[in-house]
Amino acid sequence: MINGAHVILFSRDAEADRAFIRDVLGFPGVDAGGGWLIFKLPPAEMAVHPSETPGHELYLMCEDLDGQLARFAEQGVEVTRPVTEQGWGRLTAVRLPSGFELPLYEPSHPVAHSL
Repeated sequence: MINGAHVILFSRDAEADRAFIRDVLGFPGVDAGGGWLIFKLPPAEMAVHPSETPGHELYLMCEDLDGQLARFAEQGVEVTRPVTEQGWGRLTAVRLPSGFELPLYEPSHPVAHSL
């Protein structure tokens, strides 16, 4: 039986992004050996969208986007996209220390992660 999922982010500055995930997002983790941190994620869900080009995306979800953005502002986290209303929720993104964007949204759709 499948009992989890393992997400990998490829980064130009893995150490800085790991520190961001640990210190800013507050995700606990374990050292898998040699300083390779593996973080516990919040409950998750997976969707499959039609596309001619294969690929994967990662979005973090929150219940209160405005509150989360206020906490990020207190921590000096750069918001890289204005909040937009999508048909499925409110979307924005923050910048990781490596320069990559990490999308974040407040869903308006039914969520599956608590099933």
